[in-house]
Amino acid sequence: MNVHHLELFFYVAKFEGITEAVRKMPYGIQQPAVSGQISKLEKHLGVKLFQRRPFALTPAGEELYDYVYPFFSRLDQISERLRGEESHHLRLAASAAALTHHLPEVLQALRTEFPTLRLTLRELDNPDLETVLRKMEADVAVAILHRKVGPGIKAVKLIDIPLAIAVPESSAITNFRELTAKAPGGQLLHSLISLPRTEPVSQLFQQGLTKRGLRWEPSMEVCELGLIQNYVAKGFGFGVAVDIPGAPWPEGIRKVKLPKDFPPLTIGALHTGDLKQVAKRFIDLAAQQASLLKQRGEPEKKKSGGKS
Repeated sequence: MNVHHLELFFYVAKFEGITEAVRKMPYGIQQPAVSGQISKLEKHLGVKLFQRRPFALTPAGEELYDYVYPFFSRLDQISERLRGEESHHLRLAASAAALTHHLPEVLQALRTEFPTLRLTLRELDNPDLETVLRKMEADVAVAILHRKVGPGIKAVKLIDIPLAIAVPESSAITNFRELTAKAPGGQLLHSLISLPRTEPVSQLFQQGLTKRGLRWEPSMEVCELGLIQNYVAKGFGFGVAVDIPGAPWPEGIRKVKLPKDFPPLTIGALHTGDLKQVAKRFIDLAAQQASLLKQRGEPEKKKSGGKS
């Protein structure tokens, strides 16, 4: 098997297409040459490695990519080490939900240990995080873990954060049982403010309702959790919220806890292959911060035996 063919396949798979791979490879090569070399590799193996349009790896292509990825993805890193240039540059990507609270404390602790830390931070939608990892545009991604991660991606669970319902203080509702007491045919009639249906928070909330035979369709969909709280405080309805331990709730809002069978929002760290030391330490510190958050939430749980 020709190693150069494997290298070309690695870049094509990484950048999801021959055209994009030619643009971003570290040396010059023409598109027809890449196509020809990949065809020779497929002929040698006797399998098709990817669909051209739209680009998609075949099962054989995914297996080969997982095999060659650890070697080719680490070439730049090992070059730095051999030249004595171990990098303190952390390239971090995170979803908005993960960035909202407590990440600054983790980064501040990391900077204490790595005074020369250089940070690159990108806020992305959850589905885009795996893409930037595969393209090696980020070392670590902090994401919502609501589905199985793709090939070559490793996930480290950090914390489960419960969902809750934000209720205007003017409302008489104080617990979930009161909220669902008047639900004809399982249909809740209160106005509901939520993130879009494609967002994990909304999907998890609807899953919890479905388990209980309940239906509650959003009357308003907004793009940020903070906007939900603002609209609830102004009396536009009830909101789907994330109950982050230690994070204060805004004035004008009452928190109504959900039953324990509602799925939580799971936050985790994603990465590919071996990590440089600064990225490893970031994940360690993030796990420590998550442990502290869990401890903050435990006293409240013991105090409240909230009705369901």
